[in-house]
Amino acid sequence: MKIKLIKNLIHNDREWNDFISSSNNLTNKVIQDVNFCTKNVDWENLILDNTSFLGCTFRKDEAIPLIERGAFVYPKFKDLPYNPYRGKLYSWQELMEGYSKDHDNSIDINIYKHFIKHKYNPPVSEALAQRLHDHSIDDALRRILEYDDLGMTKKKVVGFMGGHSTRRGTQFYTETAIAAQLATQKGYYVVTGGGPGIMEAANLGAYMGNYSKQELFDAISILKDLEFDNIENPDYLAKNFQERSLEVLAKYPNGAESLAIPTWFYGHEPSNLFATYIAKYFSNSIREDILLTISLYGLVFAPGSAGTTQEIFQEAAQNHYGTSGYYSPMVFLGKKRYVEDTSIYSVLHQLAQGKVYKDLLFLTDSAELTIDFIEKHPPIRVS
Repeated sequence: MKIKLIKNLIHNDREWNDFISSSNNLTNKVIQDVNFCTKNVDWENLILDNTSFLGCTFRKDEAIPLIERGAFVYPKFKDLPYNPYRGKLYSWQELMEGYSKDHDNSIDINIYKHFIKHKYNPPVSEALAQRLHDHSIDDALRRILEYDDLGMTKKKVVGFMGGHSTRRGTQFYTETAIAAQLATQKGYYVVTGGGPGIMEAANLGAYMGNYSKQELFDAISILKDLEFDNIENPDYLAKNFQERSLEVLAKYPNGAESLAIPTWFYGHEPSNLFATYIAKYFSNSIREDILLTISLYGLVFAPGSAGTTQEIFQEAAQNHYGTSGYYSPMVFLGKKRYVEDTSIYSVLHQLAQGKVYKDLLFLTDSAELTIDFIEKHPPIRVS
């Protein structure tokens, strides 16, 4: 999916005020989530042509003349725990609002509980609201990544994939964190699927990009000190899982930026707290495609299970057919996993015979070699 910057979207009250102070022409403009009840707008003197209003609030009888003049006015939904027309990505602070160690009443879990009520058979209004929400997330991503007309981002995005159940402090949790820290320090922009395990490790490493490697190790040592009812449970079910993250954030408050792209589809798996921006989707298929497509400067695959394997071959298909407009590096961080335990690297290497991206495949156990390979192999424009 090629994401291109939409330049005609007005997202909020501030952008509306800036625009209307210099122009009265709303041709091809999309105005989203603006409260016109607080404004004195001279609608008669505005030029409306293919103009859309998404989720805006109007005074009584104000919207009807706009519709009669040809504008499209989309409804403002009621009784939803989320805003379908939001103009920006989430932050972990927003999603975690209402959470406590003793009781999780966060915005995140309330959206999830609402979603699963209609997961398989949503009514039309709910399905439409979800699609509009995910469109708003798409647009907010465009604004963060800054695409050009050829599909390249201003930010040099590197994606990290791997198992959500990987324990804090284990070999590839640590190697992933080191690689993400190095990537951030070298000017790359880290993106993950936003959950725990390898995804948390990468967002943590990126966050610690303003700190030393030793300070990263200290952060990991804090995170892995967990309390379990059952030691077999995944880390994110530990009693103090989030509290350890908050402790790291308090000790190291000046983190670098990174991005997470999770979903409510799989269940309530908490978004990790180390990503600056969280692009959370209802549609997992759209989320998966975007996560891979935006990682034009490379993808790092740490050990994972079926989900990671799916992502590997989905990215391989994008490289094989050049559907993203660029061929991107694919680094496999884990020789045992990708050669001995499975034959994934061998299969992909064979599949890539005669293709441009064959030279963009790399297998290693080293965080340093991972980022060195990405530096030496920038994305190749599809001819």
